[in-house]
Amino acid sequence: MTSFTASADGTRIAFDRIGDGSPIILVHPAYGHRAFDPPMAQLAELLASRFSVLTYDRRGRGESGDTTPYGVSREVDDIAALLEEAGGAACLYGMSSGAVLALEAAISGLAMNALALYEPPFITDDSRLPYPENYVAHLRQLVASGRRGDAVAYAMENVGLPKAAVDQMRSQPFWPAFERVAHTLVYDGMVMDATQRGHPLATQRFKQINIPALVIVGSKAPAWARNSAEALVAALPQGKLQVIEADFHAVDANTLAPILIDFFVGAERTTSLHRERRRG
Repeated sequence: MTSFTASADGTRIAFDRIGDGSPIILVHPAYGHRAFDPPMAQLAELLASRFSVLTYDRRGRGESGDTTPYGVSREVDDIAALLEEAGGAACLYGMSSGAVLALEAAISGLAMNALALYEPPFITDDSRLPYPENYVAHLRQLVASGRRGDAVAYAMENVGLPKAAVDQMRSQPFWPAFERVAHTLVYDGMVMDATQRGHPLATQRFKQINIPALVIVGSKAPAWARNSAEALVAALPQGKLQVIEADFHAVDANTLAPILIDFFVGAERTTSLHRERRRG
């Protein structure tokens, strides 16, 4: 059954909670929400064997509300509200832009026990072209003029999909679901911000996140994605890189779940040990 919480600006955020145990919050990538991300739903079911798992609709998607003007800090506030629902602190898992949002939440000082991040799509070198400087502005213009399909196509082509493949996708039954959340591509663009410019120091602002952090990347991911994962791990004080057999942004939940369970259980033990030492 869907539950709701209120963010700091009053926006209603829809979420589900399954399983028992210590809490984990799952943060969707671009386009994803509870009704439109089967891999994340499957992952939640698998993690619920060991944890209390909260999945939610990011603002502007699914059953969650939206409040203008958008700001990344408001999405961080949404996670803060979910942390309260979880009991005050939790582990976070995020994929792609959801991983970057999880990093933003961590850098803001929210109470987190650990972070697991799947392929946050930073561009930290010249191994691929950076996003256009006017990427977010152009997306916003397309959405405002009612060209939601063109906005989705523009975003997908900037990710690296060939135009012919995107044109073929536009005729598929699932395309309208992409169009319904096209306005949130602006949000994701703002979350990503300067990390899409190819600057080698783009990840350095995250070096203050001193909690266990696992960065996961698929073995078949393009070089720019592998390079940026390595750069992020180097910046995180407790960062660890894990390469798994998978295509880019296409990991199987059955492969990912045991990795996350092992990591989060280990992070819990480390956190408990540190607390006991402080008490002593």
